[in-house]
Amino acid sequence: MADYMEIVNPANLEILEKIESADQQKVDEAVANAKQAWPKWAAMAPNDRAKLMRAFAKTVEENASELALIESKNVGKPIEDAKWEILEVAQVLLYYSGAVDKHYGATIPVAGGVDMTFNEPLGVVGAIVPWNFPALITSWKVGPALATGNVIIVKPAEWTPLSAIRLSEIALDCGIPKGVLTVLPGRGPVAGMGLVSHSDVAKIAFTGSTNVGKLIMQRASETIKRVTLELGGKSANVIFADADLDEAAKAAPMAVFGNTGQDCCARSRIIVEARVYEKFLEKLISYTKEVVVGDPLDSNTQVGPLVTKEHRARVDSFINPLESGVEVIFESKLPDLGGAFSPLRILATTKKTARVANEEIFGPVVTVIPFKDETEAIELANSTVYGLSGSIWTNSTGRALRVARALRSGTLSINSNSSVRTSTPFGGMGMSGIGRELGMEALRSYTEVKNVFISDHI
Repeated sequence: MADYMEIVNPANLEILEKIESADQQKVDEAVANAKQAWPKWAAMAPNDRAKLMRAFAKTVEENASELALIESKNVGKPIEDAKWEILEVAQVLLYYSGAVDKHYGATIPVAGGVDMTFNEPLGVVGAIVPWNFPALITSWKVGPALATGNVIIVKPAEWTPLSAIRLSEIALDCGIPKGVLTVLPGRGPVAGMGLVSHSDVAKIAFTGSTNVGKLIMQRASETIKRVTLELGGKSANVIFADADLDEAAKAAPMAVFGNTGQDCCARSRIIVEARVYEKFLEKLISYTKEVVVGDPLDSNTQVGPLVTKEHRARVDSFINPLESGVEVIFESKLPDLGGAFSPLRILATTKKTARVANEEIFGPVVTVIPFKDETEAIELANSTVYGLSGSIWTNSTGRALRVARALRSGTLSINSNSSVRTSTPFGGMGMSGIGRELGMEALRSYTEVKNVFISDHI
């Protein structure tokens, strides 16, 4: 009997669609079709592959309104954010269309001949994509995979498969051959792990929780499968007394409450120099009160619901009951819309070991912690197992560089809370993952280096 997944709109809990969940047979069929499509795609002239990818990017851009509406309804994402993300999908595909003929090998001086390297595609790639940025993170994996001559099977999150399905339809309409980009909706233990275990899948590119990343790494080891893992985060927003406090406080709310806090880059720990701690808190609360929580389809909305009622219950479990030594200093009101909405919460604590200051909540909750000096700021920022992103606010260039070099984090911003740009590498340290997405750096993990020596004696 077929297994069907109910796809729900988190803003009103209405069922959008029921989609059949892939079983092992469908996984095997998808891999077989991809394996058959790969040789022709890998052998295609670079200009022809780039042309198809440009057409894909252009068509995504032309259909941005449709795709944004799908994303907003499926994820609960504010419609203006969804529109921006879909346009970024088009930019990612366009960027990698330009990389098709630019992932060069090298010639290496050796005695007795000529030595050269080739960056060759791996073959069939499996991508397992999360529910917080379904379309955008799909593009992060599809772009470099296709540019380097691989074919790819995308397993979207079971809650949010709709935008990835539509992207695969657009790819076919643009002339990308069947089997080159496949979307396989299904549940993680069956469809996801089916790809991870499959002997004909050469690589898994996973974005999701650290615990699932560990399982994937273990299972992938059985076939010596390459993996890239972009996992959890508990990013620090470090604010020194010499910073522009108003600018830092104005930027801080959306650095954690954006996407309803469902962002591995969320600056969910604000670490503030003690002598300006109270002043900063006043400003932070004031700016947080201005954040508009509401209907995702309203263009004025900045924060929508959480992705499911189940996830809301998990977020609430960090607050009820609240551990000792932690205080809720602000909690927003909820819109009267039903759905999986959650209040914006600001917590304050001096307790370095507090659960809310160390575990990834993945919701609209921020913890504010004081520090006395630069040494303690670095210690606090590095005190979690994660190391994905973070920010440093200071007007001292020297301090900014010292602290940036000392923090164990893959992506940092100075006097800014941005983490992601199409052309720059993104990824984490520690329990935040292995490998890099985006930029030219991402191409490396989708290719194998082959070394060829040609003797000059014949």
